[in-house]
Amino acid sequence: MKKLNLKDVSKYVEENIGVFHQKRIQSLDGLKLSQVLKRKNPYLFKAKFVLTGEHIIKGIVDAHISSNEETIFGDWMEGLSIFINSKVYGGFKSGISGIDLEFDNNGVRYIVTIKSGPNWGNSFQIAKMVTDFKTAKKTLRTSNSQLNIVAVNGCCYGRDNNPDKGDYFKYCGQKFWEFISGDSELYIEIIEPLGYKAKEKNEEFLKSYSQMINKFTREFSNEFCTASVI
Repeated sequence: MKKLNLKDVSKYVEENIGVFHQKRIQSLDGLKLSQVLKRKNPYLFKAKFVLTGEHIIKGIVDAHISSNEETIFGDWMEGLSIFINSKVYGGFKSGISGIDLEFDNNGVRYIVTIKSGPNWGNSFQIAKMVTDFKTAKKTLRTSNSQLNIVAVNGCCYGRDNNPDKGDYFKYCGQKFWEFISGDSELYIEIIEPLGYKAKEKNEEFLKSYSQMINKFTREFSNEFCTASVI
């Protein structure tokens, strides 16, 4: 185990956070009005007495953005987690399906699936994760039958006061960042680097967002609205 150098973390964030912001913009540029309309219940707008096309469009698009950004940022944080762990424990991106990170510590091989937050999946998705863990253990033990393997579901934020799930452990927020780095304060220390050029990048995003809202509102008004009612 090596002590984590926070300057390495800051440098990684500065060099890679642009990828997250660029994917946010790309997700808007590739969005089609027909896509977002299919995801909302039209009767709900009538029940809520929504009377303007822009109100409808903003509601639909904002919901899409919120969900999409969670996925994009979760993927980015996975990369950050693997980078941090590689600096401390020599961990690496796993080549086994369903496993994001592998590393060794005190005679234990940890196999880790990284998620954004604690409430990431339904019962079917959790069952699949457990199956992936069991498959990964069999794969690793093919070459070393005595290997001590522990499965972990790591969540970048949130908390879970009952980490032992039987087939795996679930570490969230502070516990997760300490688990992969050995630093109990890392969950606080990484906040500042994540804000690198955030204002500048968000202004770029808001420009694309505003253009898209205007475009979708025109399309929606032309196709679905009359002068008096929606």
